[in-house]
Amino acid sequence: MSETRKLPTAEEQQAIRDGVRAVVTKFGDDYWLERDEDGKFPFEFHRAMADAGWLGITMPEEYGGSGLGVTEAAIMMHEVASHGGGMAAASSVHINLFGPHPIVIKGTDEQKRRWVPRLVEGKDQVAFGFTEPDAGLNTTRIKTFAEKVPGGYVVRGQKVWTSTGQVANKIMLLTRTTKYEDCRKPTDGITIFYTDFDRSKIEVRRIPKMGRKAVDSNAIFIDGLFIPEEDRIGEEGKGFGYILHSLNPERILLGSEAIGIGQDALRRASKYARERVVFDRQIGMNQGIQHPLAENWMYLESAWLMALKAAELYDTGQPCGAEANATKFLGARAGHDAAWQAIMTHGGMGYAKEFHVERLFREVSLVRLAPVTEQLILSFIAEKVLDLPKSY
Repeated sequence: MSETRKLPTAEEQQAIRDGVRAVVTKFGDDYWLERDEDGKFPFEFHRAMADAGWLGITMPEEYGGSGLGVTEAAIMMHEVASHGGGMAAASSVHINLFGPHPIVIKGTDEQKRRWVPRLVEGKDQVAFGFTEPDAGLNTTRIKTFAEKVPGGYVVRGQKVWTSTGQVANKIMLLTRTTKYEDCRKPTDGITIFYTDFDRSKIEVRRIPKMGRKAVDSNAIFIDGLFIPEEDRIGEEGKGFGYILHSLNPERILLGSEAIGIGQDALRRASKYARERVVFDRQIGMNQGIQHPLAENWMYLESAWLMALKAAELYDTGQPCGAEANATKFLGARAGHDAAWQAIMTHGGMGYAKEFHVERLFREVSLVRLAPVTEQLILSFIAEKVLDLPKSY
């Protein structure tokens, strides 16, 4: 998405919000509590978002998408996350926006025709096999290897934190096609594929986790997966550069989602504080209740302004690495703190699932941890913005 885009007007932004809200609010707290308990993928929600055309908001128009920018996507995902679904709602559609971005920027016309419309229509569920247990954030150290064979590649290796592996029929897979020690640069020799999720060659083990139960995370074990040549995206060995195109948008969207969850929690806390009477007075009359909530509002609003700034920079073709990372950091912190304060405002009832704020706290906590740690963001800002020496 290198070309400059026209930024949406206030009226266009509101139209996006209204359209997304019309879909999202059909799925209430009870629906998301059930998904939190049974762990089923929110197929009904995903289908409703697809039918309303939202899964293709950033996809090219010629392949069925809307061709809009990160600003519109951030507004969309902020709204998705603001109505009780938390990261379960957000993640079920987020992966359609910039996860498949390598297809858009480096895929052939034939590949785009074959893959993009099915993503826009919600017909394909995609798992992302990027992270490995021994590599973590150091992507250059992945070991999953794609060996060249006649007609394609045979892949062996292991991935962890692979989302939607329980339901996916497609996988975007990051592999090495040249071993690390044989490369001139650490980032060389990495190749990206988009192919069928062949469960006869991929073992999937679900990871029980703290939140976002409805969007599963998995360890996967790949043994002899054949990938045809036509499922390779771009040039062999150049895949690392392709995934960099989606990192800044991903950080902006995740930060926006965390802000939405925090604002949802803040609304619930404020409502409870107005209605709960103790010692013959609303607890919201007490400054010990008021002041932390007021502070949460200020931090959430500030983080949202950073998100909009980062999105505008990206959409107008300007550098936005610092702002995108700051959006993820500030959004996650503000959302996390607001959700925790919502629990504290509810007192003992904040611990009860009936009021949903404990679920929102568990959902938003993910964004402080992934896809990049707070410490790496701080190091990035120190080095790239403050011109301090690299610390790692």
